Amino acid sequence: MDDYPLLNLFWTMLWLFLWVLWFFLLFKVIGDIFRDHSMGGWGKAGWLIFVILLPYLGVLVYLIARGNSMAQRDREQVQRSEAAFRSYVQEAAGQQTGSQKPTQADELAKLAQLRSNGTLTEEEFQQAKTKLLA
Repeated sequence: MDDYPLLNLFWTMLWLFLWVLWFFLLFKVIGDIFRDHSMGGWGKAGWLIFVILLPYLGVLVYLIARGNSMAQRDREQVQRSEAAFRSYVQEAAGQQTGSQKPTQADELAKLAQLRSNGTLTEEEFQQAKTKLLA
């Protein structure tokens, strides 16, 4: 460890970080090329060849030319994921809390409770009961 100065360690860590960052960006661009539904097959093949053969220039040009649409696709994906998650949570919570369609027995129990509380008179209770059972 004595023959490897601290500054060299920092430089090595910086280059390692930039290398990992570069691969992350490269895979993000390649993934976006395949995710873009507005681009045809030849366009996708052309961008892919450009990014693979001239990686630094290809990624830079792709980000300049298609960076806005790349960000828009990311936003749409996040919105779809959030909507699906909310829908799932609402569906799961609805099933657990019993927000399904109440049965006749549930309705009769509510009517009986309203009658016992004095909210409904006996006549109103009988009318609602016959209407429910009809």
